[in-house]
Amino acid sequence: MPRPFTETEREQFLAGVHVGVLSVAATDGRPPASVPIWYDYSPGGDILVNTGAGRRKARLIEQAGAVTLVVQREDLPYQYVIVEGTVIEAATPAPLAAREAIASRYLGAEGGRAFAAAMDGATSVLFTIRPDRWMSADYSADL
Repeated sequence: MPRPFTETEREQFLAGVHVGVLSVAATDGRPPASVPIWYDYSPGGDILVNTGAGRRKARLIEQAGAVTLVVQREDLPYQYVIVEGTVIEAATPAPLAAREAIASRYLGAEGGRAFAAAMDGATSVLFTIRPDRWMSADYSADL
């Protein structure tokens, strides 16, 4: 039977390098949009997500003002953290430093800088998301 993470465990898990799945309500008669996404997070802080300003997910995030982010461990022991959060800021253009920080989590420092430099910051938006509700599960004891 899974157990929920403690507050410290869930924040540390979210701060780890995982590709998240971001979900946001749709207003066009379609189901909620769910997309894999890179993000940045430090324990006790807000979640940062960078995406193209003209993309459907960016428009939906701006309209809804709230998102759900799911991160998971896909190998045993299975673990996940789900965060429901409120969008508290949208910065366009997305600052270069924030784009580099997010990309560097996934690609390393050199690769992150190169990736961020290749992106046009004027066409991206950085969303700051305040975590409001958390759900988590740790299946470690089931092994």
